[in-house]
Amino acid sequence: MRKILVIGIGAGNPDHLTLQAVKALQTVDVFFVLDKGAVKQELVDLRQSILADHVTGPYRVLEGRDPDRDRTPDNYVQTIEAWRRDRADVCAGLLAELADDEVGAFLVWGDPSLYDSTLAILDDLLARGLEFEVEVIPGVTSVAALTAGHRVALNQVGKPVQITTGRRLAEGWPADVDDVAVMLDAKCSFEGVDQDTWIYWGAYLGMPDEILVSGRVGEVAAEIRALREEARARKGWIMDTYLLRRT
Repeated sequence: MRKILVIGIGAGNPDHLTLQAVKALQTVDVFFVLDKGAVKQELVDLRQSILADHVTGPYRVLEGRDPDRDRTPDNYVQTIEAWRRDRADVCAGLLAELADDEVGAFLVWGDPSLYDSTLAILDDLLARGLEFEVEVIPGVTSVAALTAGHRVALNQVGKPVQITTGRRLAEGWPADVDDVAVMLDAKCSFEGVDQDTWIYWGAYLGMPDEILVSGRVGEVAAEIRALREEARARKGWIMDTYLLRRT
């Protein structure tokens, strides 16, 4: 039976690749890449450099076009579900090129378990009747890269941590937690929290142009917004993550 590896490759630094991931790369016959367009070519280039550095045997690379989606939908959940179905259609076409005795792989930014659609898409394809085995190789998350960059722990002693999105944070601070890690925030939702809250913010984590800022929200929010807007305009894309901590 065909086998699909879902390999976490870290938050942006090629050295985030684990020994387990390096060993897994050596077993792959076909690497699947979803092209996100010229603006995010840098992300594709990183994956290609990983293959050049760590894969010694022959392999093929199959590319599919990542479907576009509405970034400001009225119904977020339904929009994401429709986008994932479109993505699954593209991936089904890629998997059709994989022979029965071959191993295919998706290289996933960060870790496949955290705000990534690959595993859900593969479940969709299995539900459609496609036959293949799945193995997941964990990777360094952007949250881990963020806390390492700021040299802080993710949690406080005896206290829980919640990982959420900017969209949910904008609806209100989660109950019963003092530490909130926020991903996928395009609208700087941290500006709406208590101004004495401490923020550890980072963009392009692990990459050469990584940006880190920390301080009380009331003192650094404007700086973060300005840095974020400048970086997005310069590069055409941005991925940022932050940890909020009540003091």
